Amino acid sequence: MKEKGVGEEASVDERYTQWKSLVPVLYDWLANHNLVWPSLSCRWGPQFEQATYKNRQRLYLSEQTDGSVPNTLVIANCEVVKPRVAAAQHISQFNEEARSPFVKKFKTIIHPGEVNRIRELPQDSKIVATHTDSPDVLIWNVESQPNRQVALGANNSRPDLILTGHQDNAEFALAMCPSEPFVLSGGKDKSVVLWSIHDHMSTLAADQGDTKSPGSGGSNPKPSAEGPTVQARGTFQGHDDTVEDVQFCPSSAQEFCSVGDDSCLILWDARTGSSPAVKVEKAHKADLHCVDWNPHDVNYILTGSADNTVRMFDRRNLTSGGVGSPVHIFEGHSAAVLCVQWSPDKSSVFGSSAEDGILNIWDHEKVGKMADSAGRKAPKSPPGLFFRHAGHRDKVVDFHWNAADPWTIVSVSDDGSENTGGGGTLQIWRMIDLIYRPDDEVLNELEKFKSHLLTCS
Repeated sequence: MKEKGVGEEASVDERYTQWKSLVPVLYDWLANHNLVWPSLSCRWGPQFEQATYKNRQRLYLSEQTDGSVPNTLVIANCEVVKPRVAAAQHISQFNEEARSPFVKKFKTIIHPGEVNRIRELPQDSKIVATHTDSPDVLIWNVESQPNRQVALGANNSRPDLILTGHQDNAEFALAMCPSEPFVLSGGKDKSVVLWSIHDHMSTLAADQGDTKSPGSGGSNPKPSAEGPTVQARGTFQGHDDTVEDVQFCPSSAQEFCSVGDDSCLILWDARTGSSPAVKVEKAHKADLHCVDWNPHDVNYILTGSADNTVRMFDRRNLTSGGVGSPVHIFEGHSAAVLCVQWSPDKSSVFGSSAEDGILNIWDHEKVGKMADSAGRKAPKSPPGLFFRHAGHRDKVVDFHWNAADPWTIVSVSDDGSENTGGGGTLQIWRMIDLIYRPDDEVLNELEKFKSHLLTCS
């Protein structure tokens, strides 16, 4: 990543200062947590305690170190403040150089290599898969794994399962199936690989099993991990370059999609063989970094690219070859888009994060409807964009909507700056509900508030 010039650095600071001044107005809750080491992935785990004002929930993170200490997979306990509980004064008084009292480390797993991606199993969210710089996918039961002390020379934790089948490193493309215990991965071997861990659920639920020698099957098996292995159920060929992201169709364990550095979006159907069902060869004008499939309407697929855009495709209109015809192109980032994800709560809402340090929240139903009731044009902003989270000072590498508290988001940035002590920043935040609730509800509430003020005066 190129270094920022003096002018650009100043603009980042100015943007951050302006954002911080608006925090009490724009947010219902915000927790800022300074990380000692950057985290390349963040995921919500299960909620395990409910109280009057807060809920407690697992949070999965990673620590990407410089090699002086081991890389780790971190299981944290997070206190999620309920909506309309936090006071504006509390929200505005966070310290960006401190660790949040809402996030506490619960367990550390010493990971064989840095953790590039974390995905939880929907059928059992204490089971997660991780990608590292190797051909294998590692499966962990984060509850039964022993807590490890990080020290120089400490031995790696042993994964509960190792999924083998890639012929080269598979670093980022990783997905879990919503309906079956299937795992999907993509890598530098240009392949998409599918596994079923159904026969090994008893292994995951129990303590560590008997050690078996891993059969990586890869040309570059480092870093090594030991544990029982699972062979691939299928290998799918169709990309001409590294596969950067994969995703299952929410309604079918046999259908999935993938994107890659060849600018392609490919739809697959395991029932019809290992060749692409549909291959859109020019889905973007550059490498594709991320993809997500709408869990509420399976016709819609999002892609994010190094061309700084997010595109929404309708799979009913996709045909193989040529240029893809997106339903809409969302242009609100000034750098490569790294992560896209649909909201678990509302079918038309999604988020996108990018190397520009911004996490945008969009509503595709608002495209073309951004005029006010008087017919005047709305303030100039990208169509569909209704919220910009500008609390990170550098690239936002990952974020995750909280299904247990749908408008709460966790996001992580790889800051590496003096402002954050050279590590990363984790933020847990929820915009104020006046922003996303229906207009008539908001107007009625404001009218009641106005009447209350007049009565009191």
